[in-house]
Amino acid sequence: MDRARRTLSQNFLVDRHAVELIVKAAAPEGLVLEPGPGEGVLTFALVDAGARVVGHEIDPRLAGRLASRTRTDPRIEVVRGDFTAARPPREPFAVVGNIPYAVTSKIVDWCLRAPELTSATLLTQLEYARKRTGDYGRWSLVTVESWPWFDWTLGDTVGRESFRPVPAVDSAILRIQRRPEPLVGDRRSYQELVELGFGGTGGSVRASLKRRHPDVDAALEAAGIARDTVVGHVHPDQWITLWRRLHH
Repeated sequence: MDRARRTLSQNFLVDRHAVELIVKAAAPEGLVLEPGPGEGVLTFALVDAGARVVGHEIDPRLAGRLASRTRTDPRIEVVRGDFTAARPPREPFAVVGNIPYAVTSKIVDWCLRAPELTSATLLTQLEYARKRTGDYGRWSLVTVESWPWFDWTLGDTVGRESFRPVPAVDSAILRIQRRPEPLVGDRRSYQELVELGFGGTGGSVRASLKRRHPDVDAALEAAGIARDTVVGHVHPDQWITLWRRLHH
């Protein structure tokens, strides 16, 4: 049992208030996919809030128990297997889950690639959620690259004592919501620009971009970016201004 928990990075949510915070942040309706429903604490709360839940549980023992408990409930379906190997639905859906720390990046990448995803409300390691939402004053490549299509928001903190077994760190609710309309018109050129910026040497966004964009100084000025600004300190909205100036 404990070995399975360690291998699968399982920490079960036992705090009713934390469950309520996740459901409130997710505002679930329609189809919701839940990675790692475990014992179903969040599953039942999502269903009570009006969602139809498909839970993907990799632990066969837990999947079997939850499937037998929910067999007569048409609002809940339990799929045995790895969430990140699942095919995204072809209809609009949300993802909501208390996800294993070890596969956070894989689950987030899966969500960002799913064409019909409307939002993802994920309970992640606090440090991860803060990093992805710019809470340290720095912005990561993943967030900047996806910003024209998704809004990233840091939600409530959930203390480690809300889980069993108790993990070594606190968690937070990370909300990723698809924008009604993209903020840029061309995905490829925008992402190429961002990757050029993050892939440079010397640290400053100017040094990175100047290699391919000799006229970068006017764009930096338009975006309100000082010439010596380190790439991680450039706000995603400023990247959109840079893209507009350099590609029009």
